[in-house]
Amino acid sequence: MITKRKYFTPDEANATLPLVRRIVSDLLDRGRALRAIQAEGPHQDASVLDHATALEREVQELGSELEALGCRYRDWEFEVGVVDFPARIGEHEVMLCWHHGEPRIGWYHGPNESHGQRRPLDELTRSTPDGGDEAP
Repeated sequence: MITKRKYFTPDEANATLPLVRRIVSDLLDRGRALRAIQAEGPHQDASVLDHATALEREVQELGSELEALGCRYRDWEFEVGVVDFPARIGEHEVMLCWHHGEPRIGWYHGPNESHGQRRPLDELTRSTPDGGDEAP
């Protein structure tokens, strides 16, 4: 089955942030706990390994929750908590980019760029003097 890609407006993406914040907070907690267990190495008590398996399952489920909303989790190192929201602004297909802890979505990057290449959203939404959209 082919699923149509959801595109967010900045307002729609910001409206999802209360739920996205909770999911990402849980993802970061569980992901960091999993990384700590993995850092200890493979020779661990069976109960610790069972806990790691449960954490892996929870991380996958939380990532799936974000996918179901139409956005994508991009920080599998569990350092920043990066979420991308596909968007079309004018003629530009972009990813609205949010980091855990930011109050709102104020950044974007190209669909084939990383969050390290993000730019301020107002840069994309500004109009040129003749009323057209500026290119990013």
